[in-house]
Formats: sequence, C-alpha cells, structure tokens
Amino acid sequence: MDELTCVLARLQARLGAVTDGPVALEGGITNRNYRVRFGERDCVVRLPGRKTSLLGINRDAERIANEAAAALGIAPVVVAADEACLVTEYVAARPSQAREVRAAPEPVARALRAFHDARVELPARFWVPELLDSYAATVAASGGSVPNEYAAAQALARRIAEVLPLTEPVACHDDLLPANVLSVDGGRTVVLVDWEYAGMGHRLFDLGNLAVNCELDEAAETRLLGGYFEEQPSAGRRAALRLMRLMSDAREAAWGVVQGVISELEFDFQTYAARHFERLDDAASDPRLEEWLGAATA
Repeated sequence: MDELTCVLARLQARLGAVTDGPVALEGGITNRNYRVRFGERDCVVRLPGRKTSLLGINRDAERIANEAAAALGIAPVVVAADEACLVTEYVAARPSQAREVRAAPEPVARALRAFHDARVELPARFWVPELLDSYAATVAASGGSVPNEYAAAQALARRIAEVLPLTEPVACHDDLLPANVLSVDGGRTVVLVDWEYAGMGHRLFDLGNLAVNCELDEAAETRLLGGYFEEQPSAGRRAALRLMRLMSDAREAAWGVVQGVISELEFDFQTYAARHFERLDDAASDPRLEEWLGAATA
C-alpha cells in the first residue's frame, strides 16, 4: 500500500470509516493535502514532505501552536497528529488573495495579536539569522553550495537582529502567505492554517512576513500596525516593519536554496530562491535602509 493508503487505514481505527475521499487539495510546495470524510466528520489530512526537519520544522511545535490557535478560534481544530500526518477539521473557507489582505489587514492583525499574547510555549525557536546559518550548513552537508547572494542576506539579517534583537520571544506562525490566511464571512474573520514553521520568535516578524508576502503598501502597513497595536504606529514601528519584511525575504530565499538540495518535489526551487534574493536586494537598496536601522523599535 502507498503512504496515503496506510495512513488512512490507521486513522480509520481512531476516527471511523472513510465515507468520502480522499480528494487532493491544491496548494503547498512542501506537503500533500487531502480532503477526507471520516464518518460524518469532514477533515483535511496532511502528509508532510520528506526531510522537513532540515527546514526547521518541529511537528510537536506545529501541533501545539495549531491547537492553541484553534482554541482562540483562529485555526482549524486538530483531530489527530503524529509524525506521519496532521488531521484537522475541514473549514468551509477560501484562501485569501493578496489584494484582499491589502484592503483589510486588520482581521489578520487581530488574530496574530491574540495568538502572540496567548503565552503559548513552543519547543522550537524561529529566528532568521540562526535559520540562515542552519540552512547553509544543511546545504553544505548535502553536497551543495549556496549562491553568491547568500552571504549578503546573512549579513543583512545580522544587522537587523542587532537593532531588533529577539529578547522577548513569543509563539509565532512564521509562514503567512496569502494562501495560509483563509477568508471567512467575506474576510471579516480569518482562519490561519499551515502552522508547521511555528516557533518562539519575534512578533514583528509575523507582521513583516505578512506585509511582504501580501505586498502591502504604506497605507496598508499603517492599518496592519494600527490593528495589531490598537494605536497609530510610531515611526519606529514603521521602520521595524520594513526591516522585518527584509528578514522575511532573506529567510524565504534561503529556504528555496535548501529545498533545492533536499526536496524530492518537482518544483523549481532555484527560480523561487532567485526571485526572493532579487526582491531582497531591491528592498535593501532603498536609500532609507540606514534610517530604518537607526529608528526601528519594537
């Protein structure tokens, strides 16, 4: 039997017979996702990609984060979880479009603030300068090499970490692509999915990660920060958000590099990494960078 068949056979002993599915769900370039009904319970079964621990993924941290977020009403309920799969309740929602988040970032901001303030303790750490070093070591150990742009990304991440150090880590999502923000009730409510990179990190990284992935302009950034902090953002927080956008692209580019070495999926990770290195270089060339580094405050 193939992997999915084996997992479903094992799950049926706990969740009941499969009455519909599995139906493959689109999206994601690390895992495989299927909609499956066990008895009357509609679920999503996710099979993790191979060697994902090398990407900094901790499955215990993912489960704990997902369960905590579900208790807050901002994530699907976890039905079952182990190293072989994660099963969550199916949510009747659709992935957000970047333009929708740009138009109304406040619901995501409120969801993130609730999660960050929930005092969840995760058995994993997510800090970009450390991840970039770890990814480079993984590439070398796998017989690969990092591109020339990699060292510059590491140096920039370290500079940003000097002015925005990880002194008060909180549980974070760390992978806020538009597809991981499900829109419910026309966008008035959001559900966050794909918690596999969850770890103890910098709360502003989540905001910067969302901002760069959804291509927020300055007006949308103001609304994001205002929705999160419940006050008009200071110049220091605006600068910090800009720097965390850079941190996010540094990590995303490095992720593409290591995936290109370890992944068995048919996906052009080299082009993916190059696109993020290019966007990082463009943003880092902004003449305001030194101003942001001097003004940034959490």
